[in-house]
Amino acid sequence: MPVQRIRAFILGLLVAPILSMSVGSAFAQTEAERLQSLIDDRNTRLESIEAEIREFESALLEVGAEKDTLQKAISQLSLERKKVLADINYTENQISNTDLQINKLTLEINQAERDIISNESAIAEIIRSLNANDNDSMIEILLRYDNLSEFWDIIESLETVRNSMTTRVKSLDELRILLEEKKISETSKRTELSSLKKQYSGQQAVLDNNKAEKDQLLKATKNEEAEYQTMLSLRKEAREQLIVEVQNIESQLKFILDPNSIPTAGTAVLRWPLESVYLTQYFGYTKFALSNPSVYKNSMHNGIDLGAPVGTKIHAPLTGTVRAVGNTDLVSGCYSWGKWILIDHPNGLSTLFAHLSHVGVTNGQKINTSDVIGYVGNTGYSTGPHLHFTLYVSAAVEVKQFSQFKAVTSCGAALSPFAAVEGYLDPLDYLPPL
Repeated sequence: MPVQRIRAFILGLLVAPILSMSVGSAFAQTEAERLQSLIDDRNTRLESIEAEIREFESALLEVGAEKDTLQKAISQLSLERKKVLADINYTENQISNTDLQINKLTLEINQAERDIISNESAIAEIIRSLNANDNDSMIEILLRYDNLSEFWDIIESLETVRNSMTTRVKSLDELRILLEEKKISETSKRTELSSLKKQYSGQQAVLDNNKAEKDQLLKATKNEEAEYQTMLSLRKEAREQLIVEVQNIESQLKFILDPNSIPTAGTAVLRWPLESVYLTQYFGYTKFALSNPSVYKNSMHNGIDLGAPVGTKIHAPLTGTVRAVGNTDLVSGCYSWGKWILIDHPNGLSTLFAHLSHVGVTNGQKINTSDVIGYVGNTGYSTGPHLHFTLYVSAAVEVKQFSQFKAVTSCGAALSPFAAVEGYLDPLDYLPPL
């Protein structure tokens, strides 16, 4: 084979895969740039919606500070509706953004796979070329040529092929690593997308609850302020009676705490269940407080309250398993927790989340730290939108119907967590400092 033909063959061997890769890469790069531009636009839109949500939250704080009137309740529900609609809009844009990112990753993965195939093909050709020449001895190759110059030209060309193969192998390894990273990122994005779609569904439920609550309020009060104030008075009276009955029930429950069964107080083993923390009432459910009701009447609180607008996402403070969910509002006249969730954690602690607008988990479900489990609401007996957060020793708390304790309460068949007083813990002892 003439030297020129060998050189042309080697040059074609080295250049052809590069050309095919360049054409494919150019197209993929153009499409990836287009998708990135759409992603950037979506991010700008998200920032605008975030500002809108903050305005609604600020307005809700102002309304919440006003005296309880029917007009305030209606205004608050209307503002909550607008805020939840903005939340839904934000989630819709997040879903679209994540879809675009998945499309971009899919494009990059396909291009990486094509590049890997091209590199593998180029390496195979180089190996075949080397094997064809390596079957002959150096003397046999030398005897094929009329002069030494042509022989050295071929040897030099073969060395170029060997160097090219080394470069190709290195490039192939890098492409495989990149491909794995892209696939991991795509899997993560798909998980995020699934979570966002579930979140969207929860927010839609919050919106439906808002409408039902407004309709019920107008029906119950006939749009009359006097009717509203009477309703508030009756609810407050029923709630105070229920508190006394629950305290009587729990004072009869027996529990001896083993300090070694739970984390040491002062250890921040939990994360805050809300992104923004506004503490409105502290914990005070102790034997001492209960034995001095005249002094501690306003402090006998078996958890902490965190103020937040309806629809605010509630995050799991720690990995765990949902022991039970419930809704005391299903029993007419039961002014208790409303919609609630009880989660058992692997460190001997259990957490209760109450007055929710929507429960986003089910009995027995495994959850991870920071998972969205529900949304802040105003269900049950609540003087305004907030999250009631209780911390128990897991071994002390049990879920039962009120009627199982033969209480005189109107809650009857409603399910609720109950625990001996010694089974309650101050959540602030296990949360990061404010």
